[in-house]
Amino acid sequence: MSDASGAVVHVIDDDNDIRLSLDSLLRSVGLDTELHPTPPSLQAFNLGRPQCALVDVRLRGSSGLDFQDQLVRSNVGVPVIMMTGFGDIPMSVRAMKAGAVDFLPKPFRDQDLLDAVTRAIDIDRCRRVREAETSTVLARYSDLSEREKEVMALVVTGKMNKQVAASLALSEVTVKVHRGAAMRKMQARSLADLIKMNDAVVASAG
Repeated sequence: MSDASGAVVHVIDDDNDIRLSLDSLLRSVGLDTELHPTPPSLQAFNLGRPQCALVDVRLRGSSGLDFQDQLVRSNVGVPVIMMTGFGDIPMSVRAMKAGAVDFLPKPFRDQDLLDAVTRAIDIDRCRRVREAETSTVLARYSDLSEREKEVMALVVTGKMNKQVAASLALSEVTVKVHRGAAMRKMQARSLADLIKMNDAVVASAG
């Protein structure tokens, strides 16, 4: 397994024996756990560290698949692994289409579960890195003046300084100044860097 330090696994299963068994297994490889007999509130996932959720399909009075749908609708990015003792193909298809990392029929091998958890935590770590990078880019972008934003928006389309100047009714020298300021504030080492950062800004606005 990859380094699991600091990660949390939410075990959501209405069978107390299964919850305790999974708790023991996961803690034996250095993972922290949160045990839930019923689907927890979405606030339970407001953790500042990598996490994933092990969710049983059939929960007392509710459905693990419906809970997965709720996570997706609420844009809660926690990766989900579905578990079931009564799985069938339609269930697994629905879970995987909704973004489940894996669908494990009970009884499953301990290693199969740990492998799935490892993948899920790695996915969440990567997501958190991407989100942190995007937040940094957005913070830098917010420091640009309106004119610098206008110049940047044209520069990333491939326009030369002369063309940008004509579009904004500015002198070419002024465009160079604003372009340099935008590059510096965004900490872009190249035009390619600036284009990637602009893509992140546009995606976050969309």
